[in-house]
Amino acid sequence: MTTKINSKAILITFMIGAFFAILNETLLNIALTELMEVFDVDAPTVQWLATGFMLVMGVLMPISALLIQWFTTRQMFIGVMSVFLLGTVIAACAMNFPILLAGRMIQAVGTGLLIPVIMNALLLIYRPEVRGKIMGTFGLVIMFAPAIGPTLSGVIVDFLGWRWLFITVIPFAIFSILFAMKYLQNVGEVSRPAVDVFSIILSSIGIGGIVYGFSAAGEEEAGFTSVKIIAIIAISVISILLFVLRQLKLEEPLLDVRVFRYKSYTRGVTIFVIVIMAMFASEIVMPMYLQGPLGYSAKAAGLLLLPGALLNGLMSPTMGSLFDKYGPRKLIIPGTLTLVGVMIFFSFINPATPIWLFVLVYMLLMLSISAIMMPAQTNGLNELPKHLYPHGTAIANTLQPVAGALGVSIFVSIMTQSQAGYLNGHSGPVTEGILHRAMTYGVHHAYWFALALASIAFLISIFIRKAIAPDFDEAESE
Repeated sequence: MTTKINSKAILITFMIGAFFAILNETLLNIALTELMEVFDVDAPTVQWLATGFMLVMGVLMPISALLIQWFTTRQMFIGVMSVFLLGTVIAACAMNFPILLAGRMIQAVGTGLLIPVIMNALLLIYRPEVRGKIMGTFGLVIMFAPAIGPTLSGVIVDFLGWRWLFITVIPFAIFSILFAMKYLQNVGEVSRPAVDVFSIILSSIGIGGIVYGFSAAGEEEAGFTSVKIIAIIAISVISILLFVLRQLKLEEPLLDVRVFRYKSYTRGVTIFVIVIMAMFASEIVMPMYLQGPLGYSAKAAGLLLLPGALLNGLMSPTMGSLFDKYGPRKLIIPGTLTLVGVMIFFSFINPATPIWLFVLVYMLLMLSISAIMMPAQTNGLNELPKHLYPHGTAIANTLQPVAGALGVSIFVSIMTQSQAGYLNGHSGPVTEGILHRAMTYGVHHAYWFALALASIAFLISIFIRKAIAPDFDEAESE
């Protein structure tokens, strides 16, 4: 006997909640400089509003697979949105920096658990042959929200002040909770597997340490040569290895790493990780280059990158429909090939490059990412049996902040070390022009590394095949 599910109402509920939760990932970035002055803190301290947010999300992602099996869809969604609302209210009322940071961390708890909950529910509701369109529609929210975050933040901060970054979100979070109370239905089953506390500790140390270690490496002058950074990353890697070994021995693992036995899932996630590294790193390196050698202001740099970011989000539903119609190969192979071409272009960029060409190629970069990310991830998840959905989505979402932190730290480290090498080899006074040439030299080296990653993604894409989904028992939807 099937249960009648109002899938449209559920999708709308998810999109409303996810939009405002994900928006907060980038909403605060533009305001960091002002917050340094307001609370009288230095740059490394205020950066914790961004780094800490990513850290909490990374730690919670592996636990999401367990929570999804312990609580119903309604309990999870309404619960995490309520936590997000609480964090937003605390941040809006913060009178000092520790309270603001606490509110931000509580927000991250809600955001970190929300995406795995939604993706797992969508896999349970929709058949494999229409998942591309649905994931693409949801991808519009995931891509569009952080894309407009910096621009929206700049306007709000200029006209209303930083507190309104949180105040404006509060009514929408309340509306999302009330909407979910009325329309959201439960999907899937509650199995309540055993809770292995040691696995939670290992995953928290491992994932949290990796995210923090790589983020800190990109900020510290010593980078990956810092003894502290080496120790943090080493402990984290050991914790992850112990975690994986433990999961293979447990009858009810916290995170079932056996999902990597499925070839389509493994290939898709690998490509997904490479693309995330390239995207996150480009979103850091490109603004730095625009504001350095090219001489644009921060706001102007943001506006120049905005068309590409918007294109990425707006094309997501289209890519989803094309995935359903043509399968993954006809999207992922051209997408990775375009990615290779874009990385070649950025490897030779210089101050004489026309700005219109720069914007156009950046749009191609974001278009290629749109053609790769959702199809690769959805095709991989389609291969998994139903009982592995929570684990497949949790692993994919766990790898996102890890890949982002890894990409940014490696790109920035390569860029700064190459820049320093150029300056060390220069005899004579260091003029502004020399500094700009040094930065251009560093950007070239960073994108040579990106070119190597893109080439690996292209080679993997050649072996991508349309995943054959296991038998799908769906609830009756309307």
